[in-house]
Amino acid sequence: MTLLDALREHLDLTGAKPVCLRGQCGACTVLADGKPILACMTLAVDAQGKDIVTIEGLSKGERLHPIQEEFVRADALQCGFCTPGMVLASKAILDVTTDPTLEEIREGLSGNICRCGTYTRIFEAVRSAGKRMRGGER
Repeated sequence: MTLLDALREHLDLTGAKPVCLRGQCGACTVLADGKPILACMTLAVDAQGKDIVTIEGLSKGERLHPIQEEFVRADALQCGFCTPGMVLASKAILDVTTDPTLEEIREGLSGNICRCGTYTRIFEAVRSAGKRMRGGER
């Protein structure tokens, strides 16, 4: 069983999306020990003992994480299928540096595809979230 199947079918965590199921679109991206992984390509057994964060675990109760808030503010989403994976991949970038260059953002999100083409707004959201996080907001 893949991690994606375990999350969606057994834990009712449906944020990670089964889009390509071939590890090519990034819609199923989750964080494992802080690193982005593709849940459709990871066996659930291989995730045992790791700290797995899904989009559902990013907010603090009703309070969205700054990355989530900036995605909304920048209108960096349309259909929403890529959004959970993009947000988590963005978190991995901002956990390394809260002041990433455009190239670092592009590289960090290179495994995530947005079919709606909102890349410019996604990049803006990541930069804005980094700025907020530099100010101490997490």
